[in-house]
Amino acid sequence: MKKQFPENFWWGAATSGPQSEGRFNKQHASVFDHWYEVEPEAFYDQVGPDTASNFYNSFKEDIALMKEVGLNSVRTSIQWSRLIDDFETASLNPDGVRFYNDLIDEFIRQGIRPVINLHHFDIPVALYQQYGGWESKHVVTLFVKFAEQCFNLFGDRVTDWFTFNEPMVVVDGQYLYQFHYPKLVDGKKAVQVAYNIQLASAKTIQAFRRIKQQPASRIGIILNLTPSYPATNEAADLKAAEIANLWMNQLFMDPSTKGTFPPALVELLAADGVLWDSTPEELAIIKDNTIDVLGVNFYHPHRVQQPAVSADSLAVDWMPSRYFEEYHMPGRRMNVDKGWEIYPQALYDIALNIRDNYGNLPWFVSENGMGVSREERFLNQAGVIEDDYRIQFIQEHLYWLEKGISEGSNCFGYHLWTPLDCWSWGNAYRNRYGLIATNIHTQVKTIKKSGHWFAKTAQANQVEIPEAMALKFKP
Repeated sequence: MKKQFPENFWWGAATSGPQSEGRFNKQHASVFDHWYEVEPEAFYDQVGPDTASNFYNSFKEDIALMKEVGLNSVRTSIQWSRLIDDFETASLNPDGVRFYNDLIDEFIRQGIRPVINLHHFDIPVALYQQYGGWESKHVVTLFVKFAEQCFNLFGDRVTDWFTFNEPMVVVDGQYLYQFHYPKLVDGKKAVQVAYNIQLASAKTIQAFRRIKQQPASRIGIILNLTPSYPATNEAADLKAAEIANLWMNQLFMDPSTKGTFPPALVELLAADGVLWDSTPEELAIIKDNTIDVLGVNFYHPHRVQQPAVSADSLAVDWMPSRYFEEYHMPGRRMNVDKGWEIYPQALYDIALNIRDNYGNLPWFVSENGMGVSREERFLNQAGVIEDDYRIQFIQEHLYWLEKGISEGSNCFGYHLWTPLDCWSWGNAYRNRYGLIATNIHTQVKTIKKSGHWFAKTAQANQVEIPEAMALKFKP
């Protein structure tokens, strides 16, 4: 079975500045640079971001490999800590300007559309140490100054912009579940940070529309979305899923697309005494500056059940888990290396949700991928990693994505995470996601079997679904 995709479909991949470039010639440390300096043992095998994928030095050769695996578009990010010298005035670092100009020009020269994101978890640590990072509305102002520099410098060539990647991860990782620096547990701060990031996104969109250099340019946000599925159809589980969706999906989705936060979530946070501080002027900016386009990151489903402890019980601090907790469905398919369930049909559910509940705005899959450890296990005699598991993973997700498109969802692209094996925060290089393998000791890069397969798929603008897979998906 062959599934055809729309004309001019984006066949691409996504990475980020902090995960690919390395710290070469960078004048400032991001929170992750700093975290590695003070706690290297928090990172797998104590591998930090200093070299990453060496993209700062080898981007021309790396982009040539990206072209070889069929990518017509690539998303990366501009590091605030590389481009800007003085964060208060947003003065420019000459080497940062040179690097990003050269990078964008090289993508275009090799026939790849550069898609640029402005924040990928990597706020400069100085702004956290001085102001508390996204806890501060002053940092919102400084971020807009940084964004304005990007639009002025690169907007003559870049038409596709995104404000934030997965802002929910900043909220969860830094302020609730302690998997990103500074590893706080503070529900009140978490809620305020979420609001401040949404305000920063809206103010950045406002600046973009004032500066916009090309009529075709557009701006959006990238959200990690997945429906929260209830463990059962019992009322308590359905309620848990409803609140999980409000917090995990609608918190950023609704104000980014509709200009308002979900009333039910606002009511809940207010009743719990943790609602953000806002002003009518700020809420008007959020209302008037919604996105043109949406990026959706999807890796695994989210399943929830009623919490074991009542939401009315006393607790030291506010946590979303007072309303829902994770449910591990028996018999689920798993990527055992990453510990994530594989459920491609969720991508179809997302497609229909955007179609039916969010004005069918244009969107693309901005990340989807399969992280596998010790991929050297799958090296053949020619030195190529035979990652058939990754090919199958992509095929299954493209099957359900195409089904959503064929039923009217306005999806225009699919980006795999990631083009090159890259450094992945605390996990470093434990799991590999790339179409192209990176030897982190020699920085030699080689195309995997999936990369050759992806090139053929992109060229044909269609995916071939094996008969056995197609039969499995039929109702």
